[in-house]
Amino acid sequence: MTTAAAAGSPVDGILATASIVLSLLIAVWALVAAVRHRAPDRLQFVGLAVLEVALLALTVVALVALGGGDRPGEPGAFFGYLVTLVCLPPLAWVLARMEPTRWGSAIVCAVCLVTPVVVVRLQQTWEVVGG
Repeated sequence: MTTAAAAGSPVDGILATASIVLSLLIAVWALVAAVRHRAPDRLQFVGLAVLEVALLALTVVALVALGGGDRPGEPGAFFGYLVTLVCLPPLAWVLARMEPTRWGSAIVCAVCLVTPVVVVRLQQTWEVVGG
């Protein structure tokens, strides 16, 4: 079984790429804030909200594909990554609000560095069965 994302995968496209890029931009912004001893700012929280919308859209695309008969090669791992992916930005928001210091910005940075990894793993667990 291959670990590469299948061609035509619903979780491999512009939406996934945009989510990864957005997440990395927020991570850089949060890292700069943490290095400067700054608490999470409004821009970080807005970025997390926009990232969550993009990840929810990616989730809807994946669920529509499932409804259309496509199936991931590793369903357990796929759904685990999907749930984790949707939970990451709200988790970062809550933890950063609880820690209104530079460490809050570090939390946002760390979560935004994990998010692209989870998106890639989501892509890798998708394989069209019988295709």
